[in-house]
Amino acid sequence: MTACKGKYHDELIANAAYIGTPGKGILAADESTGTIGKRLSSINVENVESNRRALRELLFCTPGALQYLSGVILFEETLYQKTASGKPFVEILKEGGVLPGIKVDKGTVDLTGTNGEITTQGLDDLGKRCAKYYEAGARFAKWRAVLKIGPTEPSELSIHENAYGLARYAMICQENGLVPIVEPEILVDGPHDIDRCAYVTERVLAACYKALNDHHVLLEGTLLKPNMVTPGSDAKKVSPDVVAEYTVRTLRRTTPAAVPAIVFLSGGQSEEEATLNLNAMNKLKGKKPWSLSFSFGRALQQSTLKTWAGKEENIEKARAAFLARCKANSEATLGTYKGDAAKVAGASESLHVKDYKY
Repeated sequence: MTACKGKYHDELIANAAYIGTPGKGILAADESTGTIGKRLSSINVENVESNRRALRELLFCTPGALQYLSGVILFEETLYQKTASGKPFVEILKEGGVLPGIKVDKGTVDLTGTNGEITTQGLDDLGKRCAKYYEAGARFAKWRAVLKIGPTEPSELSIHENAYGLARYAMICQENGLVPIVEPEILVDGPHDIDRCAYVTERVLAACYKALNDHHVLLEGTLLKPNMVTPGSDAKKVSPDVVAEYTVRTLRRTTPAAVPAIVFLSGGQSEEEATLNLNAMNKLKGKKPWSLSFSFGRALQQSTLKTWAGKEENIEKARAAFLARCKANSEATLGTYKGDAAKVAGASESLHVKDYKY
């Protein structure tokens, strides 16, 4: 049996290709209520619905920003929220030519039989939820699987469980009209070198595509959201050119050409680092059958958040910071970024959080 030819077949392919349009990428604004609370508390702002809405409105309504985005991943609350003047966020995004997406996993739980490894939950009622989100205007979805590098990690069990969880999620999404973003994030935590990260990333991606194939997932209607191949957080950094070379080689070895786009996560890199690494990949010569883009959360929002600080009078400045980052990453998808967004406050600050949870 080959990939399913369901009623959404053509729409899935068209939407996945659209999200991968060179020059555009994804803003991940899908922080759970707890995670956005941590972001808000870092600028001494209370975690209440009105403040969560204010931050998202600041981002989505930044003049000129949506031209650099093809998708925005929302948390369930945000999918149904409106601006202060009463206009649904979904409408604002659609009018700006941006597809609304939705985070559908329900967080991680311990994977019994492993040394502290985890798996992702949320499959039980996923079909029902996807149908509801499609009706509300969502057109793609995200599910984050988390693996780590350690002396004996990731274990075979962890690789297999997370790959199969991602494949089942992907199939359920496609049956309900949502393009699944397949996100096997290998955490950067640890002292390992870039060769070890490359080896593990290859194993994990190979397992994911085996599982997707076993589940008859339509690859043309999916996106991949991987980590970049870098040394561990406690190891010596390497240049963007080295990250680009290792990452693209790993993807060539594992990711089918049928996948239209690879949208990287930033994984705790600073805003500037993530942009420079993406730019170096797009400048790299050689075969790249997919477009290489971004699906950044912290690496698109950090300097904006710091500049805003929850104060009405800082909104214009904060929007200028957000626009600068969106433009920088848009240029990075074309390999034309010149480093001119590095001067924005907070752009070079490390965003690494050990054992990062949403």
